[in-house]
Amino acid sequence: MDKFRYLPDVTTLEYEEDLCVGCGSCEMVCPHGVFAMNGKKVLMVDKDGCMECGACALNCPTAAIRVTPGVGCAAYIISGWIHGKENASCGGEGGCC
Repeated sequence: MDKFRYLPDVTTLEYEEDLCVGCGSCEMVCPHGVFAMNGKKVLMVDKDGCMECGACALNCPTAAIRVTPGVGCAAYIISGWIHGKENASCGGEGGCC
């Protein structure tokens, strides 16, 4: 999903590889391919592809993934779809506004 971007390095997504048990749940539920299995662990391969939906964090059994859904890029992009990009708002908490 390399075309799904707003601004680089603004997502609230955090991943602690040490806590990963390699279940692959995050890879399965991520709609934008942010994670990929690499042997016994998952790698974050496209952090800027994160739309902060929270599916990965909700499905991680060890809390190795944290994200704050509803701020940052996803909120801005969805608001842009609804209200037009010039009227979009996300509150600025994710650094995108």
